Amino acid sequence: MEPMTERFSQFDAHADTYDDVVNQALRLSGENRHYFARRRVQWLAGRLHVAGAKVDSVLDFGCGTGAAAPLFVEYLSAQRTVGIDVSSASIEIAQHRYGAQQASFCRHKEYEPNGDFDLVYASCVFHHIAPAERSGAIDSILRSLRPGGWFALWEHNPFNLGARYVMRRVEFDADAIPLRPSEARQLLLAGGFEVRHLDFLFLFPRIFRFLRFLEPRLTRWPLGAQYVVLGQKSERTQ
Repeated sequence: MEPMTERFSQFDAHADTYDDVVNQALRLSGENRHYFARRRVQWLAGRLHVAGAKVDSVLDFGCGTGAAAPLFVEYLSAQRTVGIDVSSASIEIAQHRYGAQQASFCRHKEYEPNGDFDLVYASCVFHHIAPAERSGAIDSILRSLRPGGWFALWEHNPFNLGARYVMRRVEFDADAIPLRPSEARQLLLAGGFEVRHLDFLFLFPRIFRFLRFLEPRLTRWPLGAQYVVLGQKSERTQ
């Protein structure tokens, strides 16, 4: 996947300022990136709990600077997290901040799928992958999971004006190609996953936070700023 590596090399230049750039773009929402990161993992944990899924191991596909690693422990009780990314600078920061007995990080090109993860988590990564390369990434993710394992694909909702505004304000999203929810769902189906849920979240900015209790009732409607496609690898697939 060398072409993908070349496109993602821009993140080396932004690794030290990633949080600041994203937080600046999110200012109108009234929240920072850590709020959204926490809510994504919280929501996923709820879905997996209802499904009766036990998550001991997580592969964070496109982990960036690794901020999700402690959230997997907090909300999923994960015993092992491996974060992979094409950005060497981001991996160095992740290892420095979050590297521990339960969390490790490595370059994408150093990782080999071995079918032993309970969950693969990809947050706003696929819009940076060229459409022609997305099926290859899905195949790598499928091969990373044990039979019955789960894949959570989070993306910006291109039908949401707020999400489009934020992406325009983030310089490393300049060449991003957003995925429509139907595209993301079909990508998982074509890659061999069984799609269990398609949920839309983050409808209300902080100023309207008193309405957020309504969000769980509105997740089927393509209104929220981000969505998640939750897929499962068949128990029969090795």
